[in-house]
Amino acid sequence: MSLFYLIPLILALLIITGSFFTVRQQSAAILERLGRFQSIRGPGFHFKLPFFDRVAGKVSLKVQQLDVNVETKTKDNVFVKLKVGVQFAVSADSVYDAFYKLDNPYEQINSYIFDVVRAEVPKMKLDDVFERKDDIANAIKTELQDAMKNYGFNIVKALVTDIDPDATVKVAMNRINAAEREKLAAEYEGEADRIRIVAKARAEAESKRLQGQGIADQRREIAKGLEESVDILNSVGINSQEASALIVVTQHYDTLQSMGENVNSNLIMLPNAPTAGSDMLANMTASFVASQQMGEEMKATSDKLKAQKKREKIELKR
Repeated sequence: MSLFYLIPLILALLIITGSFFTVRQQSAAILERLGRFQSIRGPGFHFKLPFFDRVAGKVSLKVQQLDVNVETKTKDNVFVKLKVGVQFAVSADSVYDAFYKLDNPYEQINSYIFDVVRAEVPKMKLDDVFERKDDIANAIKTELQDAMKNYGFNIVKALVTDIDPDATVKVAMNRINAAEREKLAAEYEGEADRIRIVAKARAEAESKRLQGQGIADQRREIAKGLEESVDILNSVGINSQEASALIVVTQHYDTLQSMGENVNSNLIMLPNAPTAGSDMLANMTASFVASQQMGEEMKATSDKLKAQKKREKIELKR
């Protein structure tokens, strides 16, 4: 094929290929004619004049995200790094503004994020930054929405995705947290010990009360038994003194017999002569009589003192 036929063929191919273009879904194409804006083309297959029209650029209508790392200082002079994620999109009716009004929208958004974060965080203490990260995100979204809507950008969401204080501060915060937990654990352990001590004291008190009640009941039954024994002996002609002596002697020998049967009992020296029972009874009787006389003397002395004080009061009144 000669060059005469080849050149027209090449021109025809260039014209055909330069006359058509496609636009992907969720995108918009900016068509210019001789350097001037001509139209906005949506998704699909399109025609343009070869050599006169050109696709100046394409704008994505999808929701995009820009992540920005900002380092700033809190109110309590702690340096902290924040990672902010901003989700934004270009609406279909604002493609012209988004393409022609901003040369680099990412840098514009990045600058606004730095400005807002470094204005809000220095007003807060470190603990407040963690607690109020949603307030920081809302402030970023509000500021960006007001600034970027004139350029065709819609701010969908702003998120503070990470807060990273200085390493030494994180170590100190962990120590404080551990100390607080140890303090709380010690308080719980102390309360548990107090409850155990109180419960043990109550149990011991209840045990002593029941033990005392058992001893009282035992002595009461012994007294009843002795009374019945005395009545039985009196019914067969034995007077009360003889009956008491007999009971004392009987209990004395019962005790010796019980000790002899128990091989593990401790050694106790007791009188075991035939007159031991009567001697014991005589000593007990003498003690009772002496106690009674002492009580009567103390009562008489108390009565004399009361009478003397009464007379002194009467004389003072006169």
